[in-house]
Amino acid sequence: MIVSRSRVLRALVAGVATLAVGLVSVPPAEAEPGAGPGGAAGPTATARARVAADVLMSSYEPVKAWFPSSWWNSAVALQTIGDYMERTGDRRYLPQLDNTFEKAKGVFPAGYLSGDPLLGNFTSRAIDDSEWWALTWIQTYDLTKNPKYLAMAVTIAEYVEDYWDNTCGGGVWWDAERTYKNAVTNGLWIRLTAELHNRIPGDRHWLGRAQQGWNWFVGSGMINADGLVNDGLKTGTCQSNNETVWTYNQGLAIGAGLELWRATRNPELLTTVRRLADSAIGARGLVSNGILTESCDVLGKVCDDNQKQFKGIFMRYWMDLTDTTHNRRYTAFQTRQAATVWDNDRDAAGRLGLRWSGAASPTDPNVFDWRTQASALSALIADVPAQPPVRSLSASMSPAQPVVLSASGSATHVKLVARLQATAPAGQRIKAEVRASGPSGWTVSPRQATVTLYPKGNAVPAQAEVELDVTIPGGTADGRYPITVSATSGPLLSFTTQAEILVARTVNFDTGTAAELPWLWDAGGSQSHGPQNRFADGNAYFVYRFPFPSGTTAASTTLTIDNEYHVEVSGDGRRWTTVARETRHIHGGENKAVRTFDLTPHLGPDKAAYVRVSDSFPEEGWGGRVTHVSAAFTS
Repeated sequence: MIVSRSRVLRALVAGVATLAVGLVSVPPAEAEPGAGPGGAAGPTATARARVAADVLMSSYEPVKAWFPSSWWNSAVALQTIGDYMERTGDRRYLPQLDNTFEKAKGVFPAGYLSGDPLLGNFTSRAIDDSEWWALTWIQTYDLTKNPKYLAMAVTIAEYVEDYWDNTCGGGVWWDAERTYKNAVTNGLWIRLTAELHNRIPGDRHWLGRAQQGWNWFVGSGMINADGLVNDGLKTGTCQSNNETVWTYNQGLAIGAGLELWRATRNPELLTTVRRLADSAIGARGLVSNGILTESCDVLGKVCDDNQKQFKGIFMRYWMDLTDTTHNRRYTAFQTRQAATVWDNDRDAAGRLGLRWSGAASPTDPNVFDWRTQASALSALIADVPAQPPVRSLSASMSPAQPVVLSASGSATHVKLVARLQATAPAGQRIKAEVRASGPSGWTVSPRQATVTLYPKGNAVPAQAEVELDVTIPGGTADGRYPITVSATSGPLLSFTTQAEILVARTVNFDTGTAAELPWLWDAGGSQSHGPQNRFADGNAYFVYRFPFPSGTTAASTTLTIDNEYHVEVSGDGRRWTTVARETRHIHGGENKAVRTFDLTPHLGPDKAAYVRVSDSFPEEGWGGRVTHVSAAFTS
């Protein structure tokens, strides 16, 4: 039966035909066209989403075609990029979506892309993981209308369908071992099947599955008396386990009801959706001081890598809710999330963190990685008007290099690049006035420049660059100093970005912290799971650059390092010399040691030294891990 249904559905489907640093917005002089209700003006919201999306995609690993270290999370991050493209009209990242589709659709052993073996066509024993990929390919189909993506979603749905049975009266199992029926798997199932119905002409099968899934879900007991969605059902008794109300379960329930409503126009669905939404933002809901807050992302608690992305999933479907209902209360909540992310939740590298309120303490810092970036990006995307503005202007800066000063007191120069991006209808130009400034006593040249950009629509923003020379006076005290660049075009387009220059006389930092960022020349697909943790698995690597003073005669670096490391040094960042390589198969860090490497023979003509760490056994995926770095020099 499944084979014949597949043939019918495939016939139907076949017939359907760079890294920004410290970004800070400047409010426009007056209301801009295309502004969302109560939110940032349309061009500003679009520009914010663009720079945040670019930061996210800087972590995309093109060889394996994913975001390293996480399988289902990669699906959600790519779907978020799809949301960004659909919302803004930007189409620059379609090649990466297709790269993932073509490279990752095969069969893979456990540990290569997922902890589980991948069975082909983005399926595995983790049923919910498979569903996330199906939604990603439907999103890609919506962007491209290429039927291969919709066909893949059908293939995945057919696989998932075999895990629906009558245990507990219905529902899809969470895993192939059939151990748990839960909210996420079934929320995904309803949304997936309803989306298929809404895209396949003449379909009745998937509509029936969506309605069946919704009726079972709302009657399962997982929606508690407060209108909040508990995690799942107790095995054996089939009663709600009353476990944690995660934001993504609430969001998926809202999204599932909305997509099914589009298929049926049944008003009872919207009634239930509104109850779920009101409960989420009510007094007993999922907010703290008006900010969406996961139970694990408060001070004193820790979210795991999966939980880091839950709030973004909630906001994805909340955006659908505001687009559908135009409810002012829902829109106001959405606007507030975007504002707090932009104003409070960015670090010096323009990354978006776990706690949207920005809450942090010396012992419990905010967490920043590509997962938190993808999650918070969804809040910024939701603030972009459903009809995006045709004109926008954003600015970003190249990562500011740290400056190591000697005791001689001589001035030091740093080169920076300000990058502008703009959209406008073809034939229209955007003439931007660029102004640069630094701390008192510093010189930034040029201080003012005029740049003309020639956009050709929204699909590929036009780009221009302004090179800046920054002079740091001798005797400048150690610390962090901002270089600010603002770009303005007329009264309606304005954006400001900052690069933070670190002036130091010593090099000494823990990895995975804000102190590491100025020295991290190239992240190279490496990952960090918090303080004292940076690792490079497979084809990933990371490079530190130490710009020693011009009079340096000797230098060294000391790394606390373990696992299967490969350490290389260079004077120019292009030609590398191996100085250490782990030849044993070490997966548990038992070789952890403090190792010092002489950089003197490898200093470049400008006295800079580069240190690269990678994986000595890339096929195993237990590459070099560094927890602490220091460097010393004699001048």
